[in-house]
Amino acid sequence: MKEKKTFKFKRRRAIECELLKRSETHKGLLKYKITLQEKDDSVHENIAYGKDMQDALSRLVWTERTRKAEQKIGAGWFFLAWLVVMGWPALMMDNEQPWWLLYSFGTVFALFGLAGMWYTYLEKK
Repeated sequence: MKEKKTFKFKRRRAIECELLKRSETHKGLLKYKITLQEKDDSVHENIAYGKDMQDALSRLVWTERTRKAEQKIGAGWFFLAWLVVMGWPALMMDNEQPWWLLYSFGTVFALFGLAGMWYTYLEKK
């Protein structure tokens, strides 16, 4: 029977990491099963993908940070940021030329592109 270790400082810890298999869809990535111990001593398992164990742990941490930020920020803040990004060029430029439309829509497309690349990086499986 495994003896449960107790630590002096309460923090989240990865207590076990097991290599399961190579990813079939993305060459070069490995699938890991990571067992985490929370601050309240509860234990749960997560699946993470990465080039090595450190990369898989890093992806898991960034995925959790992103989900936590999404829960705190919510859709209202995203909509407000979208309005500011769309309106700022219109306020700062001449309305005689339609360049402000290009800047407004270009910035929004760039933001959506960056968000898409971020989620693609986090959700590679």
